Amino acid sequence: METILVTGASGNVGRPLAELLAAGPHTVRAALRSEAELQGLPPNVAYTHLDFLNPASYAPALDGVTRLFLMRPPAISDTRRYLNPLVDAARAAGVGQIVFLSLIGADRNPVIPHRAVEEHLATAGVPYTLLRAGFFMQNLSTTHRADIAEHGEVLVPAGRGRTAFIDTRDIAAVAARALSEPGHAGQAYPLTGAESLDYDDVAAILSVELGRPIVYRRPSLLRFARAMRARGHAPAYIGVMLGIYLTTRLGMAAAVDPAAARLLGRPPITLRQFVHDHRDAWAPAPTPNRTRVRFGTLPA
Repeated sequence: METILVTGASGNVGRPLAELLAAGPHTVRAALRSEAELQGLPPNVAYTHLDFLNPASYAPALDGVTRLFLMRPPAISDTRRYLNPLVDAARAAGVGQIVFLSLIGADRNPVIPHRAVEEHLATAGVPYTLLRAGFFMQNLSTTHRADIAEHGEVLVPAGRGRTAFIDTRDIAAVAARALSEPGHAGQAYPLTGAESLDYDDVAAILSVELGRPIVYRRPSLLRFARAMRARGHAPAYIGVMLGIYLTTRLGMAAAVDPAAARLLGRPPITLRQFVHDHRDAWAPAPTPNRTRVRFGTLPA
């Protein structure tokens, strides 16, 4: 029986992963900043305090852990400073495997922060598995939710690039296998859905499922950065977003890979099914006097 530490256990990948692992014979620990984030997880998932910004929390969180699911918190762009030391702490604690949630194109794009973690894992001396995930469908219901729900637009600087979106529920299912069975050490799995869509396709699917028009305006990288800044996002976060969507503009997110279907033993969830399952997420906020910063009103 393994003792598995799941970082990001309150998030889109970590939560379904912790639920899947908790249904098996493993001891599952949720690495979170506060115990309040444990709410909604199965009762046999234990809370472990971990703060990526506080290295003093690493060793206590890793004590007794045999396998680690590692993901980058969205707010952290400096992975050399805040994730690589956690990898070193895992090695010192005797962790036998790290499954790292990376990003498709990380091996070819030095701009995105996942690349530095991949390079460090290659020399850290801990068996590891890379899950190079395609773009999350859940980004549409979290990061881009307000643009869709309140403005009726998809605001991403992806140009005409295509994306093989994947549902994070499928990523969690693959991660559960990688953490609970042998044969995955040293592997790098590109995880995508079974269809490659551009953002006009995305807008069309959203329009049909939500019953109202959703448009895609194809903003430039500069206009996207200005819009994100006007909406209060930090420059470091905007920089990460630009690096990620650059991969789409360059065609690096378009390829459909069969690895997810093979590891899942079934077809991946489609974007239409995802939107259907989560359509309430895009209900407009009921606040009558909310301030709107629309992309279309920003200067060129």
